[in-house]
Amino acid sequence: MGPFAFFAGLLLGVMGMGKWQETGSPFWLWGSVSFLLIVLGWGLGAVFGGKK
Repeated sequence: MGPFAFFAGLLLGVMGMGKWQETGSPFWLWGSVSFLLIVLGWGLGAVFGGKK
């Protein structure tokens, strides 16, 4: 994952949190949290477990 994709993923997760604030729907909350965890896991995996 490149740095632009990582920051785009973080931005998308934060935008989902904003949608949750607007609607109050728990689906937006859990979807955004899940997406952020996936992006962070993917990014950390690329940093610490990448090909050498």
